[in-house]
Amino acid sequence: MTAPIGEIYLIDDEVEILEACRQTFELEGYAIRTFNKPHQALAQIRPDWLGVVITDVKMPEIDGITLLGKIHATAPEIPVVILTGHGDVPMALRAMRAGAYDFLEKPAPPEYLVDVARRALESRRLALENRALKEQLATGRNIEARLLGNAAATRELRQRLISLATIDVDVLLIGETGVGKELAARCLHDFGHRSAGQFVALNCGAIPSSLVESMLFGHEKGSFTSASDKQIGKIEYAQGGTLFLDEVEAMPLDTQVKLLRALQERTIERVGSNRQIPVDFRVIAATKVELRQAVDAGSFRADLFYRLNVAPVRIPPLRERREDLLLLLEHFMVRWADKFNCAVPNVTEDQQQRLLEYSWPGNVRELKNIAQQLLLDLPLDLQGDAAQGTVPNGEHGLDEQLWAFEKKLLTDALAANHSRIEKTAEQLKIPRKRLYLRMQKFNLRRS
Repeated sequence: MTAPIGEIYLIDDEVEILEACRQTFELEGYAIRTFNKPHQALAQIRPDWLGVVITDVKMPEIDGITLLGKIHATAPEIPVVILTGHGDVPMALRAMRAGAYDFLEKPAPPEYLVDVARRALESRRLALENRALKEQLATGRNIEARLLGNAAATRELRQRLISLATIDVDVLLIGETGVGKELAARCLHDFGHRSAGQFVALNCGAIPSSLVESMLFGHEKGSFTSASDKQIGKIEYAQGGTLFLDEVEAMPLDTQVKLLRALQERTIERVGSNRQIPVDFRVIAATKVELRQAVDAGSFRADLFYRLNVAPVRIPPLRERREDLLLLLEHFMVRWADKFNCAVPNVTEDQQQRLLEYSWPGNVRELKNIAQQLLLDLPLDLQGDAAQGTVPNGEHGLDEQLWAFEKKLLTDALAANHSRIEKTAEQLKIPRKRLYLRMQKFNLRRS
């Protein structure tokens, strides 16, 4: 496993322990600095420092708990790991209540010490990324603040949306439920030259088919039984701005004909009127199905499909950008914590592993709900097969193939060594602790 980016500050007044731990971390590829005087390390720490502090609890100059308080006064989110002798466990527990990331009894097993440091560095990295993203979100000046993530698929999506935002062309967004199609539509509107106009959204699948036409085009007073007043339609209300049609595949066929004419001529007629009203608007349509198949099935008009399909944009599902998952999770947890006025809890390594292996049928919307569950300390409610130790469903992209390959590699090695852990770890050239974690990840047992 590649060492994560970041520094480790190791503080202890015993030079032998410093040297032994330093060698352990350097062999694993970590950047580490050692200090036998706590104030020397404290002087180097800054609020934006990407690093972790590992400190002894009993030192002559300053004890670990006092040091923890001074570090968190400078940067409250820096993980501090406490090293303690057997008799100092009550003091270490006090440090945990004071905000320590973890504590280990000396002498700590090297592989466990490295594992704790790795998780702490990952936690620190996510905290710094979220702080930067929250600052960007506060300004709202760039698309990175809206569409969070660093995965290649996410970067490509942002680039595609920015390139289309300033071109006055109708766009078709294609993606599964919960991937964020409305968020993408708002980016197209907000970063284009129509941003001063209205962004008007209509979910075609959420209103009765008999009302869709009236909602789109408006109606005159008395045009039907319940029309007691004149109604301005969504298209007319979007004058100079953007009309977002979500679940466009659910639009009735007779309304599709009238929408096609409005798109071609940029004029509308209210229900119950013969007067042509010129309109200047942009349409962004969204669908969770393949419209070409809907055309073949006769439920969607071919001419409207070709009119909307000028600039198609596919929104990738969450399983295709798993690199973004923990960052998005942290972002949602911070938002929920702000709303509920509570602290953001640590996500355990087991929980992270389950989340990374899950197939996410509900995509980002489901992840947002999971973030709320974690914040409320509820059990993880994952309904996908990946949570049970099987390969995730999907299109078998790079992540799924790597997942399946690693599981087969472990299974074959265990079989070749008759399930003997020590022999299997030697063959794979990994510590036994790491082998146990990998077996847990894939729900593998020695038998």
